Amino acid sequence: MSDFPNHQDQPEDQSAQVPPTRQYMVGPKLRKPVLTYILIGFTALIYLGQVILEQQYGVDLLFVLLGKINPAILQGQFWRLITPAFLHASPLHLLSNMYALFILGRSNESINGPLRFGLLYFVSAFGGNVLSFVLGKYNSLGASTAMFGLLTAEAMFVWQNRDFFANRGRRNLINIVTILALNLMIGLSSGGVIDNWGHLGGAVAGLFFAFMAGTRWKIERVDGLPAFVDQRTNKDALLAFGLVFLAFAVIASIPFFSK
Repeated sequence: MSDFPNHQDQPEDQSAQVPPTRQYMVGPKLRKPVLTYILIGFTALIYLGQVILEQQYGVDLLFVLLGKINPAILQGQFWRLITPAFLHASPLHLLSNMYALFILGRSNESINGPLRFGLLYFVSAFGGNVLSFVLGKYNSLGASTAMFGLLTAEAMFVWQNRDFFANRGRRNLINIVTILALNLMIGLSSGGVIDNWGHLGGAVAGLFFAFMAGTRWKIERVDGLPAFVDQRTNKDALLAFGLVFLAFAVIASIPFFSK
């Protein structure tokens, strides 16, 4: 007979067992803001191209070809209603817009996903350049049209999900509205240096897109646990994009009928 004790019939050491972690609610689904970083990198490369070509030819050739220039748009160069969002006038202009994109883009894309974020960015830039084309007489460029759309979309997201933010949501909303108002006031007092119509158009386009397609949470049970569920779908985003784009396309047609 063995002198070693037989442990097969001994009770397990209960103190060594780790109790399972309890999970009471599944949080919102967040995505990595890959498209935001792509847009920042692409826009920076375009500006580098502007600098190199200007040094070579003595003129900002990319602006000449892609900037918001009203007579060129009236000649049918409609790409100028979106391409100015990728052009910038100076390093400071580029850095200020890319910093805003870094902050607002990551927040929006992580919540809404790349498709809705991309559609929002495009339609805000389009809406801003359309209103600048119709109501403004100056040449312009810059991603601030899209930035104002991201800002109003952020405000709409907080407002539509205000039940989940409580008092913090109200403070966030006040902060966003204050930033919008201050920037519009700065634009009005700039003597035409800042394209205020572009800012306003981007803000309106982003607001309406987010109203129809931005993330709107509700709580449902998923696999037996309460979870944040987005009521909006990609179909809603495509429909919202189509409606907002069409509305601004109609606005863009006004100068062609009033010539």
